[in-house]
Amino acid sequence: MARTKNQGARREALIEAAGRAITGRGLAGLRIKDIAAEAEVSAGSVLYYYPELDDLVFEVHQAAVERYLAHRHAETDAITDPVARLRAAAGSGLPRDRDDGVHKLLYELHGLADRSRPHATLMASLYAREVALYTTVLELGAAAGEFTLTAPPAEVARDLVALEDGYGLHIFSRNPAVDHATAYDAVLRFARTVTGCARL
Repeated sequence: MARTKNQGARREALIEAAGRAITGRGLAGLRIKDIAAEAEVSAGSVLYYYPELDDLVFEVHQAAVERYLAHRHAETDAITDPVARLRAAAGSGLPRDRDDGVHKLLYELHGLADRSRPHATLMASLYAREVALYTTVLELGAAAGEFTLTAPPAEVARDLVALEDGYGLHIFSRNPAVDHATAYDAVLRFARTVTGCARL
């Protein structure tokens, strides 16, 4: 049992190290020795657990998705006021800046979806779960009489996620016209329009 736990801990350490390597260097030209250096182990140790680099990168992507979603739920789920909860959801879905770790890692890894079905499936799953998060908030707000939605909750939720993704891309693309505050205001402006809620 102890051996299994140790192996699990070592895999987790390698996943974290690979995530740091990708965030710092990008995916292009990522090498086993880069990950080994981050983990402070030999390249052979990395290869022992992950003979294929692609398998490790996929597990990094999985871990990043779960960490990102856990953060979003931690920021929103305990808030009972649907207006405050929607504001928190919008804030949690946007990168603070270009160095925002988990957002930066996800944007780097999402590029793999174009040529990898597993990564594409993972990205689609993340999108669906983000839409579900917003859908819940919108339904709660409508039930409480705070929101008068102009479209079904799931449709509004999809638009909100798309806005987050679009503005996030501009933040990471070094667009000087877009920062977290600008993007946050834009998402809330759209939310006010589709919910009829001036408190947003």
